[in-house]
Amino acid sequence: MKPDSAITPSAPTVAIVGRPNVGKSTLFNRMVGSRRAIVGDEPGITRDRLYGEAEWRGHNLRIVDTGGILPEEKDLIPAEIFRQARVALEESAAIIMVVDGRSELAAPDLELARLLRKANRPLFLAVNKVDSDKQSALLADFHRLGIPQMFPVSAEHGRGVDDLLDALIAVVPPVATEDTEGTQPTTDDEQPASEVKVAIIGHPNVGKSTLLNCLTATDRAIVSPIPGTTRDAVDELVERNGRRFRFIDTAGIRRKGKTHLMAEKLSVVMARKHLESADIALLVIDATEGVSQLDAAIAGYAHESGRSVILVVNKWDLVLSGQNKPGRPTKAQRMHECKRPADRDAYEQRLRYQLKFLRYAPVVFVSAKSGKGTEKIFPLLEQVADERRKRIPTSAMNRFLECVDFDRAPVPVRQRVKILYMTQASVAPPTFVLFTDRAVHLHFSYQRFLENQIRHAFGFVGTPIWIKTRARDS
Repeated sequence: MKPDSAITPSAPTVAIVGRPNVGKSTLFNRMVGSRRAIVGDEPGITRDRLYGEAEWRGHNLRIVDTGGILPEEKDLIPAEIFRQARVALEESAAIIMVVDGRSELAAPDLELARLLRKANRPLFLAVNKVDSDKQSALLADFHRLGIPQMFPVSAEHGRGVDDLLDALIAVVPPVATEDTEGTQPTTDDEQPASEVKVAIIGHPNVGKSTLLNCLTATDRAIVSPIPGTTRDAVDELVERNGRRFRFIDTAGIRRKGKTHLMAEKLSVVMARKHLESADIALLVIDATEGVSQLDAAIAGYAHESGRSVILVVNKWDLVLSGQNKPGRPTKAQRMHECKRPADRDAYEQRLRYQLKFLRYAPVVFVSAKSGKGTEKIFPLLEQVADERRKRIPTSAMNRFLECVDFDRAPVPVRQRVKILYMTQASVAPPTFVLFTDRAVHLHFSYQRFLENQIRHAFGFVGTPIWIKTRARDS
């Protein structure tokens, strides 16, 4: 599988659809060659559309996994899943309907097959969980669906998937893969900064999916008042001012003791994984609740992993209007009674106090639902992306050292060392190496003093700074 940033926009899209718990996500992962979608025994794990790229016999295919479809279901989340699936069907060049080969056909299967035949797309039936030739006799009943192109497959073991892919590339427009022979893998420093990965993080129900939809001007993610609606990470690419931003809406991160279903546990693990692969984290905080211990823990994940951070205070319009969550006063209103625009400074001051380690992170107050204030996010993303990859020449760092008054550093006498010179070793995040006269582990207060001096001289807005020491002898 190619990385997400390498997905070919012109590659034909193949939609995978079916009822809940028939193995769509397992087939998706098998075709794209990675564990992109969360898989489990619980029905209804996948909800949003999930994209990946498959390469088969020199052809690119853009694969989209959809949530389990129950056409007649009227509840909010199933209805939204159906709406997301319809979007996938409209943009697809071919459709794979997945059924469970070990279960009898049900009325929803027949109704879904009828809807798919009306889509006027090449339609394939993947009868999943057929692990051996002995089970091929199970296929007879599935002819009732009226789909001639039928393939017995085992998505878990890969059996029959090659025949399905052969049939797909025979009917969809060919898009040849790019010749990458002779290219060398690049390090993080060497990769072009043409695409910036932005992870939208926070605890459940703070408005992450609403913010994604607002920033991308799409209904890309399902939005509901039910905490934990998002499970798989949903990504969308946006081009702005010649820059490409890939927004990744992650599942709400919660404490281990608060996750009960396996799907929830996996979604939290995947959220942290996608955070660690991002360049910038948009940490979304519910303005009506203030900063919780969980917010601070999530912010700590981003800071310690070296991600650049922008603090997004969402639902600010509710604070200004005095609206509250029913049944309890908000933490923000109890502390500051933030009901007027003039109180924004007081709110930010309290926010800075509670997230002291993120003093470098810019703050933006928004209403993702109405879009107010979100226009400030893109300029901040551009600035922080540039700051994250800023490199200071060694000569400038040494001139900087000559101007620093180290006598002001709050550090024990035994920690005082002679700094010979300083250089920037890498970017993303900016990492500096201090060469000293003896081996020593810098006291945290000394590191903070140096970091503050570096920021005062060179900026590095929104990004953590890592400082390492190396003795002259080594």
